[in-house]
Amino acid sequence: MADLLALLLTFLKAIAKYRWYALAVTWGIAIAGWLVVYRMPDDYQATARVYVDTQSILKPLLAGMTSVPNVEQQILFMRRTLISRPNVERVMRMVDLDVKAKTAQEHEQLLADLMTQIKVSGTERDDIYTISYGNPSPKLGKEVVQALLTIFVEGSFGGKKQESDKAVQFIEEQIRSYESKLAVGENALRDFKIKNLGMLPRQGSDYSAKMADLGDQLNQARLEYNEATQARNAIKRQIAGEEPAPVTASQEPQSVSPELDGRIQGVEKALDGLRMQYTEEHPDIVSNKRLLAQLEARKKEESKKRGRAFDPGANYSPMLQQMNVALSVEEARMASLKARVDEFSSRLARLREQSNTAPEVEAQLAQLNRDYQVNKDNYNKLVERREAARLSGDLTSATDLMSFRVIDPPSAPLTPAGPNRPRLMSAVLGAALLAGIATALLLSQIRPTFVTQAALRNTTGLPLLGSISMNWTALQQIKRRKRLYALGGAVLTLFTAYGGVMATTLLR
Repeated sequence: MADLLALLLTFLKAIAKYRWYALAVTWGIAIAGWLVVYRMPDDYQATARVYVDTQSILKPLLAGMTSVPNVEQQILFMRRTLISRPNVERVMRMVDLDVKAKTAQEHEQLLADLMTQIKVSGTERDDIYTISYGNPSPKLGKEVVQALLTIFVEGSFGGKKQESDKAVQFIEEQIRSYESKLAVGENALRDFKIKNLGMLPRQGSDYSAKMADLGDQLNQARLEYNEATQARNAIKRQIAGEEPAPVTASQEPQSVSPELDGRIQGVEKALDGLRMQYTEEHPDIVSNKRLLAQLEARKKEESKKRGRAFDPGANYSPMLQQMNVALSVEEARMASLKARVDEFSSRLARLREQSNTAPEVEAQLAQLNRDYQVNKDNYNKLVERREAARLSGDLTSATDLMSFRVIDPPSAPLTPAGPNRPRLMSAVLGAALLAGIATALLLSQIRPTFVTQAALRNTTGLPLLGSISMNWTALQQIKRRKRLYALGGAVLTLFTAYGGVMATTLLR
């Protein structure tokens, strides 16, 4: 502790030795600093607060029809890019600050100052943003804040609107390109259909299906033709008397040959008795069956002969005339069916001849239709996307989607927000005092002297036998006293000047 006190005493004596130098430096720095602070221009802080309402009923209503812009992201982006070079240059043009810059260097300096002094603060949670700017001119500060507020509001809508316009422009270019492709495809389809008119497949069927369908129709026609042929032959046999007519005008005798009927009955009884004892494969049963069939055939033949002999006027009966009419009808039907069979056969033959070229035509037609359909689908999608993009652009520029409410409009402040001159004046005084003390210490190190006996003994390492005190004369004491008064007066004047400066600053 004693060493510390000794060191502090040494510093104080060194400062006291060069006190006038320290006082001169303190006065110089204080006066210069006070003048600088006093001449600093006033800073009038112009501010504006705006509330952004991002809750809109249009969002849920149009969510499924178009892409709803992210309003919160737009506001955040605009806030972060508001103090950008293009926006600040636009502000300079809006408030006529660009005309004050005579050279490019002055323009850049003015631009840098604006970008430094403009402040944008706020939180996305409250959606309240504050724009502030300080300038010596209250009117200019208000105009700058008003210009920034205008850019903030317009930029929040204009960015996405420009993007939507560019998207619509790009989609319209693609639509025109696809319109030309569709026109080329339609012309190619038309020319191809005209060239291959007879070989084109029907709607919903191809070559193989058409050929199978024609084969089925041919088989059906042949079947009907065969049925008509059988019907005609049956009518001819009835007319010739080979088969009995289904309806007769007279009754035939019930029995043609009683002897033949008796034999048939005897064979049937014998056959019944054998079936009770044997199976159908037994030789006796097989032989009796054969005999029974012969007897029945003989009976049928005799019945036909007896029928013709029984009805000598059959050729002139109405039934025969009806049979002749039916025969004519069946023959006419056979002729038409024969023509149908021939037509289907010729068509099938032509299809078989075209078996090599028709599939290729179908494949080319399918390729043309597929390319045309792809272009048409893309065209329809682009038309839908264009309308969606236009709707999105209109939605972005709609004031109902995002509304701005100015809470505090920009105004010209009456009192400056800075600089804080009392604090700066005090800081200047403190800096001047520290500079004076530092100057005295520096001089004491440049021109060192021994101010104590211990310092002399420690430095030289020699024993100190004694010391001689200063014996001041009366004249020297008067001079010393005057110097002390002068020093005290200078220090008191310094603090008095500080008080006056503070009073002037406060009154200002």
